[in-house]
Amino acid sequence: MALGPRLDLRQSQSLVMTPQLQQAIKLLALSNLEIEAFIGDALDANPLLEIGDAAPAPAEAPSESAAADPDLRRTTLESSPVDQLVSEGRADEDRPLDIDVSALDRDRDTGDWSADARIQPGEAGPEIDERGAGEPTLAEHLHAQVGPATRDPRAAFIARHLIGQLDDAGYLITPLRDISAELGVPLAEVEAALALVQTFDPTGVGARSLSECLALQAKEADRYDPCMARLIDNLELLARGEIPRLKRMCGVDDEDFADMLAELRGYDPKPGLRFATGGGEPVTPDILITPRADGGWNIQLNQATLPRLIVNRSYYVEMRGACDDKAARGWLSDKLADANWLVKALDQRQKTILKVASELVKQQDGFFRHGVSQLKPLTLRTVAEAIGMHESTVSRVTSNKYLLCERGTFELKYFFTSGVGGADGEGGASAEAVKAAIKQLIDAEDPKAILSDDALVDLLKARGYDLARRTVAKYREAIGLGSSVQRRRQKALAGVR
Repeated sequence: MALGPRLDLRQSQSLVMTPQLQQAIKLLALSNLEIEAFIGDALDANPLLEIGDAAPAPAEAPSESAAADPDLRRTTLESSPVDQLVSEGRADEDRPLDIDVSALDRDRDTGDWSADARIQPGEAGPEIDERGAGEPTLAEHLHAQVGPATRDPRAAFIARHLIGQLDDAGYLITPLRDISAELGVPLAEVEAALALVQTFDPTGVGARSLSECLALQAKEADRYDPCMARLIDNLELLARGEIPRLKRMCGVDDEDFADMLAELRGYDPKPGLRFATGGGEPVTPDILITPRADGGWNIQLNQATLPRLIVNRSYYVEMRGACDDKAARGWLSDKLADANWLVKALDQRQKTILKVASELVKQQDGFFRHGVSQLKPLTLRTVAEAIGMHESTVSRVTSNKYLLCERGTFELKYFFTSGVGGADGEGGASAEAVKAAIKQLIDAEDPKAILSDDALVDLLKARGYDLARRTVAKYREAIGLGSSVQRRRQKALAGVR
């Protein structure tokens, strides 16, 4: 076989991420408020862009000069929907953008929405600036427990001051002597107030070290025997891996030591972090959901935070006529193309967000009608397959965006929740629904018959939730509810008060 150079022609296809498509993908992930800022920058950079009225203006016939200009004819966005299929040979700047990263699939939606979730694009949204229904902060949670815990105003004052000295993890970072000197009270009273705070939920709060935090949790679990005390007092040996020495110090065999370690790993070294760290930032919803008289839902974007961007055709014609050189005409054509593309990209973004929101409402109809107990397990893939889009597109749409309905303001990610085992062996309930059921049972419990986690398991099973005890305990702690011992103590104190 002879070896030598030769020329071959090969034909291949590849997906190319144009700068415009990359920009459109970024636009899809932005919230309405971020889009508003982006539009402000675009207005400064492009003289052909301007903010239009809230309602679409009636279509106007183009002037003779506009009809003769092929560039200007492409600015009439209202006459050509951006989600229709286009031919292979169209120019890139004139192609409708389907925001899909992995496959760049085109938007195949025909615009037909379900009868229960029709889009009302002509309705203007109210001006809303709501505070999200966030979790309470650690300080708020602890302050709520001071009143039921003591009737002594002096002790309550010191306890509240101590709560103000805790860091986000729940640790007391100020020495007690400094607090005693600052308040002008005996050190013994400060120590007594700290002991009171350390009885609050979550267990371990108010500790001054990791050892003290774990010891408080071990005492709460009735596992703080001398062996566990030695283990907790010598955590540095555990960190260095000196296991044989620790076992000798604790006086236990391998099985007991493994059990102690398993118990220790179940404790929370930073109990305060399960709570919000701030007072809750103002949240402006991107999507508004309201009920219709026929039992369906109106789904619309919040127009109060979404300016309508249009291309000023008259100004383009005026500037075009004043351009004498080729370079000026080229610059103006580029600005027109950029403006035309941006209007299309924003329109595509709105349609995609509404499509995803419509499917969310359809999938979680029970939640909007009956509350969190009817929240279904839902994944990004389920929604993506239902609307004919890629999973990455749905992920971007649901990032940093909030939905306002009669039940409050919720992040779109809230409606995607994992399923838990049902009594029939299927994962037919969401984790949020289980948490709501646990909270409902605990809120209704008799102060003289506090429900243990085992009792909660049995009651939940009767409701169709087949969960292990450790799973129930995890969900109970996740919603900020203490153990049966903690709740019994708190309700007893509240009864005395």
